[in-house]
Amino acid sequence: MEIGTRMPCIRLANGWLFRPRSSHPLAALLPTPMTPMYGPAVPALSGAVPETQRGLTTMLSRNPPPFHGEHIGSLLRPSKLLDQRTKFARGEIDRTELTKTEDETIKDALGLQERVGLKLATDGEFRRRSYHSFFYRQLGEISIDTVGGEDAKGGEPGRRAAQPVALINSRVRWTRPINVPDFQFIRAHSGLVPKITIPGPCALHFRGGDAAVLAHAYTDLDEFWDDIVEAFRHELDALGAAGCRYVQIDETAFAKFGDSEVRQWLHARGDDWSALIDKYIAVTNRVLKNAPSDMSIGMHLCRGNRGGQWHSEGGYDEVADRLFNALNIQFYFLEYDTPRAGTFAPLRLVPRHKTVVLGIVSTKTPTVENKAAMMKRVESAARYIELGNLAVSPQCGFASVDTGNPISPVAQEQKLQLIVELARDIWGEA
Repeated sequence: MEIGTRMPCIRLANGWLFRPRSSHPLAALLPTPMTPMYGPAVPALSGAVPETQRGLTTMLSRNPPPFHGEHIGSLLRPSKLLDQRTKFARGEIDRTELTKTEDETIKDALGLQERVGLKLATDGEFRRRSYHSFFYRQLGEISIDTVGGEDAKGGEPGRRAAQPVALINSRVRWTRPINVPDFQFIRAHSGLVPKITIPGPCALHFRGGDAAVLAHAYTDLDEFWDDIVEAFRHELDALGAAGCRYVQIDETAFAKFGDSEVRQWLHARGDDWSALIDKYIAVTNRVLKNAPSDMSIGMHLCRGNRGGQWHSEGGYDEVADRLFNALNIQFYFLEYDTPRAGTFAPLRLVPRHKTVVLGIVSTKTPTVENKAAMMKRVESAARYIELGNLAVSPQCGFASVDTGNPISPVAQEQKLQLIVELARDIWGEA
């Protein structure tokens, strides 16, 4: 089946389903008649969704995230930003000078996302050393990604890296909004929908286990989980109050349970890996239960991305049923760029009201993927889940740590452009 011709918008958001013209070859992959699963039938949207420069209420109400063309969050840091960060660490410049460079380079990153045609924008995570270390360090004397007692760094691309370890030397305490300033900066300097990425509430425990929790800061595990839930609730509430309507939770642990080595590692430290899946789902559901009702929240899963390396391999089979049906999340960003992620078969378990963003373009390698091959990948996934429930993205960010992946800025832009072109060719819009 060829899926390279342009077609009208296909959309499944909060239960609403729109299918292409019956003459289009992909129409057979979508249910008929064109009826929403909840509420009365409505006509399909026509034309592009209008965008305004600041207030995005209209766009979000008609076309809520996730979008058919997505990206995960981090972007390659420009060399001038890395240079300034090094100078700041040496005490050669002050915080004002560093912030000035951050602001300038983030504006450039916003321009990149507008230029390629995305509907969302992140700040590239340019104010962070890694995608999750900044957040957790605002919650206390906590390090989430240490290797050999030091902050994790990139290594030789294409190889399995050491699993990072968490150090918890204080209780988890939310004292002020962490990502609200990032959201406000994006909103002030772009007409795209601001997307805020935060680490998952279970990432800290996955990397340290009960031993790390009880080593210095806690004597009771339930108190730790209560503090985690409270901190994340406060952050989501603060983001919602500021006007943020799109949040991505990076909870990569769920993708790693399919790896026998990871399961052995968990067993060696005294954890039942299957029981951990249930625990992590329960904790995440507690966080989501009272999240702002008008906030679109998705979860990103991957198997490691630091410096083009990876931490685990294995499909979603072991976790799929619980991940898709017991976890009360609206949509998923799933790594699918290599055979390490397994097959698309687990997608058959995704409920009809949820969306999956297929991470089929790699941020680990510089070669730009063939669009026709990527279309075939989407076609393969659509054998297990309705096409209207799908979107596309890279499998992860381009710089999970600030030193980035082994890829050039040119290739990064080409890959983002490819995502947009794929979405437009398949669904009629990105």
